[in-house]
Amino acid sequence: MINKIQALQAEIDALTVENKDQAEEMRIKYLSKKGLISQLFGEFRNVPAEDKKAVGQAINDLKDFAQDKINALKEQFEVASTGAEGVDLTAPAEGFQLGTRHPLSVVRNEINEIFTRLGFTIAEGPEIEDDWHVFSALNFPAEHPARDMQDTFFIEKDPDVLLRTHTSSVQVRVMEKTQPPIRAIFPGRVFRNEAISARAHCIFHQVEGLYVDENVSFADLKQTLMYFAKEMFGEKTEIRLRPSYFPFTEPSAEMDVSCSICGGKGCNVCKYTGWLEILGCGMVDPNVLDSCGIDSKKYTGFAFGMGIERITMLKYGIKDLRLYFENDARFLRQFQSAY
Repeated sequence: MINKIQALQAEIDALTVENKDQAEEMRIKYLSKKGLISQLFGEFRNVPAEDKKAVGQAINDLKDFAQDKINALKEQFEVASTGAEGVDLTAPAEGFQLGTRHPLSVVRNEINEIFTRLGFTIAEGPEIEDDWHVFSALNFPAEHPARDMQDTFFIEKDPDVLLRTHTSSVQVRVMEKTQPPIRAIFPGRVFRNEAISARAHCIFHQVEGLYVDENVSFADLKQTLMYFAKEMFGEKTEIRLRPSYFPFTEPSAEMDVSCSICGGKGCNVCKYTGWLEILGCGMVDPNVLDSCGIDSKKYTGFAFGMGIERITMLKYGIKDLRLYFENDARFLRQFQSAY
């Protein structure tokens, strides 16, 4: 039996073929269910018990050898069929499709770049936070509505642990560890328990800013935000500040920019007012500075915060923020030219 196997191996080793069809015929002859090697497995039952191990190993080795040999015979014709004959080697190579950044990443990077030119650094913090950093240190009263389950995702096993509702928690962490002057922005993802619609989502992104130093005034805040608006939306952009209320700033304001779509004349996007609200801001409440270990009698500061989704909607004319989270390639491909 061993001699028969060796003779068959020598026969296979000497095989030559002239085309791919002949190589397939050799595969059928030796490796098909009715091929010569399969016949050896049929004769294996008659091999004495003491020789079965050696003979079985020899047959398996022969099968592997035959498979490798026939594959090599086939490959030589596949290589030949894809040769350079008839191919224009001077023709440009086929292009391949490049990926692109997500529109929220594009706008976040642009916001970061604008403020870093003003000397702001970038700081980040945890998305799972405690009550102190999200609410208490920011002058939120115990009965404030933002603490209610309708707005905040609390961790069920520990009511003091929650998903941050704003990146102001990072402001607290920076002020706790750093003495003024402080000038930083805080981009990040935040969570609120809201129904998902074209204008709202339970997940969104913010960029907040903080500047604390001696003699910081509301005029400094206004000039900083005016610079940002013109850099983001164009040199002709105008801003206006309207009085508002936030627990962690006093005085507080909301900032509108002139509608870039209608040029301030009024359209359905700005509800025919000529203005679009983009952020909230104000002077840091002294109670917040004291809570973070900063002397409120010596230092003052301003803070602001904006939603990246909102800025992106205004910049690119997007009317449904659910598009940001659906990973629709048709939508994302529109931003291939963005950086």
